[in-house]
Amino acid sequence: MRKIIAIGESVLDTLFHHGKPVKAFVGGRIANAAASLATMGIPTSMVSECSTDCVGDIIVDFLKAHNVDVRSIDRYPDGATPLAAIFQGENGQRDSIVNYGNYPNDRFDVLWPTIDHDDIVLFGSLYSVDLPQRERLMDLVNYAVERGAIVVYLPGFQHGISFRITRVMPNVLENLEVASIIIAHDRDLQEIFPDETVEEAFVHHINFSGNAYVHLSDSAAPKLYRGTQRASHGTVSTDSHNRLGWQAGFTAGLLYALLLHDITRDNLAALDTDGWRQLLDCAVDCAQECAASSDNCVSADYATRAAIRLRDALAQHQESSTTPQP
Repeated sequence: MRKIIAIGESVLDTLFHHGKPVKAFVGGRIANAAASLATMGIPTSMVSECSTDCVGDIIVDFLKAHNVDVRSIDRYPDGATPLAAIFQGENGQRDSIVNYGNYPNDRFDVLWPTIDHDDIVLFGSLYSVDLPQRERLMDLVNYAVERGAIVVYLPGFQHGISFRITRVMPNVLENLEVASIIIAHDRDLQEIFPDETVEEAFVHHINFSGNAYVHLSDSAAPKLYRGTQRASHGTVSTDSHNRLGWQAGFTAGLLYALLLHDITRDNLAALDTDGWRQLLDCAVDCAQECAASSDNCVSADYATRAAIRLRDALAQHQESSTTPQP
């Protein structure tokens, strides 16, 4: 089976309401997407870093419990694993985020996972724009491109961390150009390309060499932009009370759908609008499941059904590829 390689931060989020902590959970769209994908029976590796402290243990144990391969997580002995304190307002929305963490000078010394043709590499967020992780991350991403993998990029930054966008813009544009598929939320896109509509941002900055952009919004259906193609799913995109779960689930569902429908790097460019709607349908279904979950991941029952469906689809694809054509 094709593999998923997820590259992103390892952080523990703590949610505060009325000044009191109410919940702690593993944060980040990429880590949570990796957990769902591995739970659905897809070989999934997490490329990341965290300290050998107790917080790092919580994150690694969470990923292990969801069957993620953690051999490519750098466990540094000096410093502290990142924590994010999320302060929630009366309306349930995030009022502010405070980030904590202490990193050693020598960072992101990760073991490269094996990447084969048509594997899927997922990357983004802070690691993709900031040194020192970016240099090593891009070595791995460029290697994946050379190996014929499908590269999926999640633009945007860890919320609560501010950048001068002009400083990191060259990195963002390089990431957009190397990716086969880009998935971003309204808020992420506005941070990167302020004062531009989605259509303008796509045409001016994203539309490179046939890559596809999937736009998420709290108030509209997910929508595909690819060349002149436009496709959308007919439901509003997100549960505002669990944006992390919804976005992580959508990402996991889209990658799962690429495998389910045997979308390879070679045939991705030929995917028509109906084909993209199938992928979006699958992604939204997974997103809704994860948004309703306490840990932002698919349930065991959902994962079992998804794994059986994928196994049967792969067997059918294999049979079709070996059947002589008349």
